[in-house]
Amino acid sequence: MDYLNQISEAASFIRSQYTSEVSIAIILGTGLGHLGDQIAVEKEIEYANIPNFPLSTVESHSGKLIFGELSGKKVMAMKGRFHYYEGYSMKEVTFPIRVMHQLGIRRLMVSNASGGLNPDQEVGEVMLIRDQIDLFPESPLRGWHYEEFGPRFPDMSDAYSADLISIALGFAKANNYHVHTGVYVGVQGPNLETPAEYKYLRGIGADAVGMSTVPEVIVARQMGIEVFGISAITDLGVEGKIKPVTIVDVLAAAAKAEPIMAEIIKEVVRQID
Repeated sequence: MDYLNQISEAASFIRSQYTSEVSIAIILGTGLGHLGDQIAVEKEIEYANIPNFPLSTVESHSGKLIFGELSGKKVMAMKGRFHYYEGYSMKEVTFPIRVMHQLGIRRLMVSNASGGLNPDQEVGEVMLIRDQIDLFPESPLRGWHYEEFGPRFPDMSDAYSADLISIALGFAKANNYHVHTGVYVGVQGPNLETPAEYKYLRGIGADAVGMSTVPEVIVARQMGIEVFGISAITDLGVEGKIKPVTIVDVLAAAAKAEPIMAEIIKEVVRQID
């Protein structure tokens, strides 16, 4: 089936299950699924039931769409995302973003767990993403171009919304939340980085590294969706602080960061027009 038809089929199915208008979407990253528990849920749809939708194979991603209310706004949330390292193509990884656009999404909140590269960061802290570096081996825009998606060569000079970052920073300051802002670099994974790779990534300007987010943001911005990004620092790639990390460690650190991340996202959603 043609890619556009696949997107339309998935969007039509979702509309048949949930008819309210939604303009805000949230992607709940590794270890951050409990944020979804704060949504007053009106409808849950398993990925497996949505035509053409990929299935999440990561143990910390549950694999369902949630629709409901958060901070007085109708939202949809992905409880579990898709990664290039799972074997999916970039078109499959970003398929949900294309579907979101058809559903009327205009603002996207992306969250993730990442390795800290900035010496000022500590495990369990929060970073607001102000820019990104794409080191994935494939672009989600590679291949046939559909005019419906937006420009073939989208501008990425404002990948992350300065307005939404300002809301988050103001809220963090008012509540004495210690947050960082920085550049997120996306890599293929699934292995973590070597000390030499951490040093290289820091050297090219990154403050945190992860295996998601970048493809989704590229596609969202191509389609004119405003983006807010936030990371939980779950391990450190800083010389002298590097140590072996397991998924258990990552989830524990994400759980530490999640309460502040949840409050920030809720406030950003609340202040969106």
